[in-house]
Amino acid sequence: MIKESTDTASGGTNAAGDLKRRRAPITPTGYAWRRFRRHKLALAGLVTIVFLIIIAVFAPTVAQYEPNKINLREKEDPPSLAHWLGTDQTGRDVLSRIIYGARISLLVGFASAAFVTVLGTVLGAFMGYHGGVVDGFLSRVTDAFMCFPTLIIVTVLVAMLEPGIQNTILVIGLFWWPSLARLVRGQFLSLREMDYVLASRALGAKPNFIIFRHILPNAVGPVLVQMTFLVIGAILTEASLSFLGLGVNEPTASWGSMLFHARTLRILEQRPWLWIPPGMMIVVTALSVNFIGDALRDAFDPRMVIE
Repeated sequence: MIKESTDTASGGTNAAGDLKRRRAPITPTGYAWRRFRRHKLALAGLVTIVFLIIIAVFAPTVAQYEPNKINLREKEDPPSLAHWLGTDQTGRDVLSRIIYGARISLLVGFASAAFVTVLGTVLGAFMGYHGGVVDGFLSRVTDAFMCFPTLIIVTVLVAMLEPGIQNTILVIGLFWWPSLARLVRGQFLSLREMDYVLASRALGAKPNFIIFRHILPNAVGPVLVQMTFLVIGAILTEASLSFLGLGVNEPTASWGSMLFHARTLRILEQRPWLWIPPGMMIVVTALSVNFIGDALRDAFDPRMVIE
């Protein structure tokens, strides 16, 4: 009898514990993470991006050779145990330059996306919340910027200013904000009419409090998704500029500049180790960020059902 009572009590305790765990509230972030981790490709992309960031940060430790060390006796050597991805036209180790090139590509990608996100979010929030004449004027300015062929304008401005990382980030940020600003403006136009926003306004809350406390947190999902695509675009733009000779200054390594120096027909046909690795790094990085963006879009979609 005593054992039966103990078992019953133990079973009741376990049942209560299970019920408590089942009833534990899940935060919106928890729901988003549960949706995100259902995407296997997105998880693989996230691991890839984190790995590339770690490699870029610890490049001096990871790289076997100095990226700019010239050794003419070993120029254009094929992959070997000494140089896993071979050497370039001046005997520099290709793998080391790819590792250091990750610094440039990821820095331009994430810094440009952050710049565009801040600028576009601030302007879009101002237009969407306040409306009126200012909204109309800034909307026309946004439409005008979106009419420009962005890549051509960015190329011309970088060539006029001076090729370099800072100028590339600045020019990309100044001409890529309109799309994000329009997205944020649309979100704010919809959210500012919600009941909780109207109630907060009726209680005398200041506009800045309403924007940053009530509206912006509910618009962060689409902004994060758009930011991932901005990262892809910035990385590809930097690679394009470097391929045209307008990216980072020599002898700094970047994936685009490595393709720029491997554009001759002789290298394309006879020295594939000079252009396939940097090209593959650009493709893998772009695909990884794209998978993450697709998963974030589903993760912040409230219509998605969690099994």
